Amino acid sequence: MSWAYSGSRQRGDESVRAVHRALDLGSTLLDTADMYGPFTNELLLGRVLKERRGDAFVSTKVGLLVGEQHIVANGRPGYVRRACDASLRRLQTDVIDLYQLHREDPEVPVEETWGAMAELVQAGKVRSLGLCAMGARGGRRSGTRLYDATIRQLRRVQQVFPVSAVEAELSVWSPEALETLVPWCAARGIGFLAAMPLGNGFLTGTLTPGEGFEPDDVRARHPRFTAEMMAANQPIVSGLRRIASRHGESVTPAQVALAWVLAQGGHVVPVPGTKQERWATENAAAAALRLTAQDLAEVATLPRAQGSWD
Repeated sequence: MSWAYSGSRQRGDESVRAVHRALDLGSTLLDTADMYGPFTNELLLGRVLKERRGDAFVSTKVGLLVGEQHIVANGRPGYVRRACDASLRRLQTDVIDLYQLHREDPEVPVEETWGAMAELVQAGKVRSLGLCAMGARGGRRSGTRLYDATIRQLRRVQQVFPVSAVEAELSVWSPEALETLVPWCAARGIGFLAAMPLGNGFLTGTLTPGEGFEPDDVRARHPRFTAEMMAANQPIVSGLRRIASRHGESVTPAQVALAWVLAQGGHVVPVPGTKQERWATENAAAAALRLTAQDLAEVATLPRAQGSWD
């Protein structure tokens, strides 16, 4: 709503209505970060939480600082404490349900950062802690398993304070977390937040290859969103649309994509983003869609997603 996608289409009032609509429909998880904007997305959610704190489970993140042309990690304990207080003010709440480490600071032992976050739980400012395992896609080029380093990191911080949730990319066209990370979480009773479950919008079937993106849109530099790769990946959307048609005329590819994520385990929660009420309504309805064994088998046979690195 406030970061990374189509800056010209970011409208605060419209986004506030979308959040209210999602809560009305029973979607309780609001997932944000102080770097989104920076800060403006927390401020936007604060407008909703001021009225409806009891309806929401609030997750925000710490650990990244945004500059003019760069993003840097900061895991110093003093910074973590200050950042939490600032997030509480912007969100207009006295407690954060899930506080996530956005990235590890290479200059600070992760145990020190996690220890500072644990102190926030003990102080009553935070209820639980989570870790983001984002940005691992580069591992595809090296042939390594994407989340081995994340699991090593999780083992380290678990020695300091329990991990309640892990957030990482998971979708029909990015299923890599199913190999090790999702099972690792399931075996330990840890929640898994599936980021980008709609493939940055591609799996909705509403994007046109070659239409282009605004310069500040992350997809303008994404290896799967060149005109050539978007065209090459259309069979994935066609497959989702084919499955949707079996469930009714009103069912969409996006809902099939979300239902697929929900089918990966009771501990898996998709985190779809939107700026509009109609998409929030569509996303929420995916919770009632039950994919059959045939549907799941068909998703498994869809072509592998292609990017410009392939």
